Amino acid sequence: MKVLILGLGLQGKAVIHDLEQSECVSEITVADIEVDKSEVYVARKGYRKVTVVPLDASQPEDLKGLIQKTGPDVLVCMLPADFQPGIARIAIDERVPFVSSSYAGSLTELDGMAREKGVTVLPEMGLDPGIDLILGRLSVDELDQVHGMHSYGAGVPDPGSAADNPLHYKISWTFEGVLKAYMRPARFLKNGKECTIPGGQILREENRHMIDVPGLGAMDAYYNGDAVHFINVFGLGPELKEMGRFAMRWPGHVQFWNVMAELGFLDEDPIRIGDVEISPRRFVAEHLTPRLQFQEDEKDVVVVRVEAWGLKGGRPLQVSHELIDFRDLETGFFAMNRTVGFTASIAAQMVLEGKIRKTGVLSPVRDVPHREVLDELEKRGIKISRREKWDG
Repeated sequence: MKVLILGLGLQGKAVIHDLEQSECVSEITVADIEVDKSEVYVARKGYRKVTVVPLDASQPEDLKGLIQKTGPDVLVCMLPADFQPGIARIAIDERVPFVSSSYAGSLTELDGMAREKGVTVLPEMGLDPGIDLILGRLSVDELDQVHGMHSYGAGVPDPGSAADNPLHYKISWTFEGVLKAYMRPARFLKNGKECTIPGGQILREENRHMIDVPGLGAMDAYYNGDAVHFINVFGLGPELKEMGRFAMRWPGHVQFWNVMAELGFLDEDPIRIGDVEISPRRFVAEHLTPRLQFQEDEKDVVVVRVEAWGLKGGRPLQVSHELIDFRDLETGFFAMNRTVGFTASIAAQMVLEGKIRKTGVLSPVRDVPHREVLDELEKRGIKISRREKWDG
C-alpha cells in the first residue's frame, strides 16, 4: 500500500523511518518544499521505499495533482498545524484517509463532509495530543465515577547528559512554536468552577506547581491549553471537579520565561529597529535556536503522565499512567521524534490494515484501539507504566 507524507521535519523523519519497516507499506512518497535537502537525507538513510518530491503546501492545486499522480492509500500530514485544515479538505475531496499529530481544531467542521465522502480523518495522533489522550481514556475507564483528571507532558534535555545551559532546555520541537505556546491562554476546571488564565500569564508563580517524576526528579508544571474542551471529549459527568492540562520544565526554566514574557520579549507584534521590523518573539527564537541544539551524544527525555481519580466500587481510587522515553542514539531520533512520529505512523498503518474504519473526523479518545496502540509503542521501545492508589 502507498503512503503520502507531507513534511520531512524532525517528526516526519521518524514517520518515514517507521513506515519503511512496515510490511503493509510498499511505497512512501515524501513531499517537502526543501526537496534537495530531503533527497540527501533519504539517500543517507538508505531507505528503499521512499521517493522525495517537491511540494509547496500553500498551493492547493499542486497538492491535489500530487495526490492524483501518486494515488496514496493514506496521507500523513506532518506540517505545521496552520496547514492542516486546507490539506484535510483536499484529502477528503480526493477520498484519501488523513492522519496528523496536530490538534483537531477547526477540522471538526469537516466531519459531515468526511462522512459523506466515506473518508477517515484522524488528527491528534502524536504525543500531546495523542498518547496523552489514549492514557487518559485508559485511566478514566478504570473508574466508576471520575472526580478529577490531570494530564502532564514534557519534552526536555536529559538531566544527566544535556541540561547544561542556563535555560536547562534544548530544542526537539519548533522553538518558535514553543515560545508561542508560552503566550497562549489556558482554560481548566478547579473546585468545580471553570477558570481561565490570560495569554502571557500561564508561567506566573501562582499558576504553577512542582511534580516529582520517578528517576528524573522534580519538575515545574504550568497550565497548558484548553482542558475544559476535553471534558466533553472524554464524556465526563457533573461529578467532575478538577480538569487540567500541564506542561513541565526543569526548575528555573519557567521562572526565566515568565520574566521574558512580562518584559515583552515573547510578543508577536513586530517592532521597528532602524530600517527593520521584527517581532520580539521571532528575534528571540532566531537568536537562541543555534545556541540550544543537542549534540550527537546528548539525549532528550519525554514524559507524559495522566492521573484520574474518583470512585471504584464505592472506594476512592487514583489511577495514573506514565510514559518516559529517551533519545535513541543508534538511530539519532529524539524521544520527541519517536513519540510523535511513531504514533502517527502506527495510526496510518492501522488505517491501512482496516483496524480503524470509521469515517468522519475521529478522536484517539474514542476511535482507536487503545491497548493495541500502546502495544505497538512498546514494540518500538517506548514504555508505559501504571500506578494506583486506594484510599479508605
